Amino acid sequence: MAISNYSERELDILKRWQEQDIFNKTLAQTAQGKRFIFFEGPPTANGMPHIGHAQGRAFKDVICRYKTMRGFFVERKAGWDTQGLPVELEVEKQLKVSGKRDIEKYGIAKFNQACRDSVWKYTAEWKKLTERIGYWLDMEHPYITYEKPYIETLWWIFKQIWDKGLLIKDYKVVPQCPRCGTALSSHEVAQGYERVTDNAITVKFELVDEPGTFILAWTTTPWTLPGNVALAVGKDILYVKTNPNEKGERYVIASERYINSNNKPEILVGDDYSTDVGVGGVIKKGLENLTGAELIGKKYKPLFNNAVPKQTKGYDNAYKVYAADFVTTDEGTGIVHTAVMYGEDDYQLGEKIGLPKIHTVTPDGKFNELVPKWAGWPVKHKDKTTEEKTTQAIIDDLKSRGLLYKAEAYTHDYPFCWRCHTPLLYYAKDSWFIKMSALREKLLANNEQINWIPEYIKHGRFGEWLAEVKDWAVSRERYWGTPLPIWECTNKPACQEKVCIGSYEELNKLASRPLDKDFDPHRPFIDDVILTCQKCGGSMKRVPEVADAWFDSGCMPFAQWHYPFENQERIDKGLSYPADYISEAIDQTRGWFYTLLAIATVLGKETPYRNVICQAHVMDAKGKKMSKHIGNVTDPNKAIEEFGADTVRWFFLTTSQPGESKNYDPKSLTEIVRKNFMLLSNVLSFFKLYAGENKVTKKTPHLLDQWIMDLTYQLVDETTTHLDNYRITEAGRGITKFIDDLSTWYLRRSRDRFKDADQRDQAVDTLRHVLQILAKLLAPFAPFYADDLYQQTGGQKASVHLEAWPKLTHQPESDVLQQMATVRSVAETTHSLRSEAGIKVRQPLGNLVVTGAKLSKAFVGILSDEVNILKVRAEDELPSGPEWKIKMIGGIGIAINITITTELAAQGMVRELVRQTNSVRKQAGLTINDQVELYLQSDPSGLLDSLRPYLQKIKSDTLSREAHLDKLPADSQIQGEFKVEGGLIRIAIVK
Repeated sequence: MAISNYSERELDILKRWQEQDIFNKTLAQTAQGKRFIFFEGPPTANGMPHIGHAQGRAFKDVICRYKTMRGFFVERKAGWDTQGLPVELEVEKQLKVSGKRDIEKYGIAKFNQACRDSVWKYTAEWKKLTERIGYWLDMEHPYITYEKPYIETLWWIFKQIWDKGLLIKDYKVVPQCPRCGTALSSHEVAQGYERVTDNAITVKFELVDEPGTFILAWTTTPWTLPGNVALAVGKDILYVKTNPNEKGERYVIASERYINSNNKPEILVGDDYSTDVGVGGVIKKGLENLTGAELIGKKYKPLFNNAVPKQTKGYDNAYKVYAADFVTTDEGTGIVHTAVMYGEDDYQLGEKIGLPKIHTVTPDGKFNELVPKWAGWPVKHKDKTTEEKTTQAIIDDLKSRGLLYKAEAYTHDYPFCWRCHTPLLYYAKDSWFIKMSALREKLLANNEQINWIPEYIKHGRFGEWLAEVKDWAVSRERYWGTPLPIWECTNKPACQEKVCIGSYEELNKLASRPLDKDFDPHRPFIDDVILTCQKCGGSMKRVPEVADAWFDSGCMPFAQWHYPFENQERIDKGLSYPADYISEAIDQTRGWFYTLLAIATVLGKETPYRNVICQAHVMDAKGKKMSKHIGNVTDPNKAIEEFGADTVRWFFLTTSQPGESKNYDPKSLTEIVRKNFMLLSNVLSFFKLYAGENKVTKKTPHLLDQWIMDLTYQLVDETTTHLDNYRITEAGRGITKFIDDLSTWYLRRSRDRFKDADQRDQAVDTLRHVLQILAKLLAPFAPFYADDLYQQTGGQKASVHLEAWPKLTHQPESDVLQQMATVRSVAETTHSLRSEAGIKVRQPLGNLVVTGAKLSKAFVGILSDEVNILKVRAEDELPSGPEWKIKMIGGIGIAINITITTELAAQGMVRELVRQTNSVRKQAGLTINDQVELYLQSDPSGLLDSLRPYLQKIKSDTLSREAHLDKLPADSQIQGEFKVEGGLIRIAIVK
């Protein structure tokens, strides 16, 4: 069957599934079974699905199908992630607006309506991929994160967090996207790091009481220099004050960062030097040495006068040297320039010692009026050239004033917005936080209850993240999202009352006027809902922020059921919580995997999922990340159309372990088709050729039948164990190996039995039984092919997916399996010896001697037939002499006699003749039911004389009524010929 035919056949099967409603029948059939709970991570449907989503759907579906066949009831509720920055940015492009100012000018109501509409833009494509890849999912009743009931549950969860004192407003340094105009959470930031090269500069800060002496500080963010208010040193770090240079200038730097090169002093300010600076605390001879403690309190001149107004609170504490624990000598100068508004460590130091807090940069990343020379210039920008223009202006200005010591290129990791790819600012501002740091130990304890695949994620990437968990900056200064249900009294400062609303009923109760029954909880409508303050009687307005969209998806275990307003038993009685299984890509360790755990933990619930398969990303054939810009993105629908859904699934499930990235290469998929589906299709064709109306035999099983049945039930046992432990790759690879064993050993060694009327029924019955079991084992992995195989081998139900998983009704006999393994190993080595001697397998040999292996008589017969050697003997010692070829393998010795007698040569010619004749039959389109007259002629004549004793075998093996030597009929229909030693043999057949 051609590769494209598999895809076409799948469409027929898919149509049958839909017409017969097979998915829902599997649910109905298992409705009373034990529940296996699965959570679907919600995709955003305003973007096209890519090949990585095909991988995700394969990993999800295989376990759900397997558990269903095991009798579990597996609900599979689809979900759509419909709010947040991803949606807003897409709509900005559609409307050709950019940023918050444009959105508010356009109108929040119209903008949010456009967002609501846009989330369904590619729904059809998502449904098509889901159905076509064979992922059974309830897409008729999905949870939708923007819907009113869903949002009410989110409000209820916010209220629980509020009541626990874990939802707070705080002024902190947060990651700020200047383009999107909002803070991001630490787990969002963790998804957006990129490798960049920036200008790093070393700046000269002149001491007030020592003119001409400069403290050197190194920074990779020159834009923060106008906001500088302090310098930080390590009090126990050793520093040096250099001797005056030709300008009379002296410099203060950490001793470790000062080196002597070619007897000339050089100041080490970057981290890209190869010079060995030795161990910290080195005393430099001939220089003034001092400790950080001696520098504390020294005053220096501001780099930019008036950038921090003198009337600012804390100004008297500014422009001095302070001690800080975060100062190191790993890079830079061992002295840190401090701008309290643009770094977490800087801010904490400023809080501790009372430094002035004032911004020189706006939230959208531009210098403000306090830096008049560059007011309105961007300090961080998506366009690197625009950003570098500002940086260069700062460098040029410092250089012109003699305050630049050195500028250099510096390559490092920097955080970018995970959605718009703009470099972030670390920016001090008010934000709403969930105090996850207070729950660190509970998070870690819950993580211990999770089975991670790969296992190292548990205490590695995920566990390390939890160990250093930051408070969740959950608020967003945006528009299309779940509005924070927090109202504040407007009677300030007299009343500081705040209230968090946990239900629509509560909202209506406190509202100054009744709400419409169908009110919209989104902005801007919810912003107009005024509450009556229960403390002072005044008015309360909602805070303007919306929630992080990751909060929406993290709440899905509860919000998808509108808990606790409905379906309480689903959560409280464990009917739909926690999940037994989830699976997504590895980036979700900083996304959905984390937020699920965070929400469950803050609510005091048990871990929200018990087993998780974490998938690595899909790369192109060369191992590069797929990107539209590069042009190496693979359309999953085209891949399925070319190779079939089962092939695409098999690639993702078995090519490598889930945690290892997969290089998508069409050559790999072609190989999968060949090794699995083509090979199995050939077995199926052979089965159908001989199946007919055979009757089930009661005879004692043939050894090959016994072996294949033992191997089949061993596969059942191993596949079940692997899937019970979520080892999908191992299970799939085991099936591939079994298909090879079935085709290249069982079927090949059984061909004569299928042709023998006395043995055919037993062989066919065995093969049917094996293929039926194999169809069931294949069903979770290759659902289309498995169903087709099941139907074509006489399956009794409407679909293999309505069958139960095979039970271990037959205990494999280890001795049978072991002896056959020995036979195959010896056969492989014997073929190798033949190859070395230049003797084809079709040429019989006289003797094979085996040492170190025990084989029963029946297994010896199978070995003899396989290697085409007439006598196989087990001996204690191997023979010797030039006529023997010998090899040792795994403690077994193998020797073959390569002498070819006249009789052996004749038998070899018979084998070749039979092969060539059957090839002619095949070309003629004949079947096993077609008997023929066989005519043979040799040139020169006489070559066929040695074949006369074997005429009966030739007739039997070629399905011929009669075999005629040394003549060809005048009306022969089909002819063939082949060379033999000494001449040529021609073949003709007549029906």
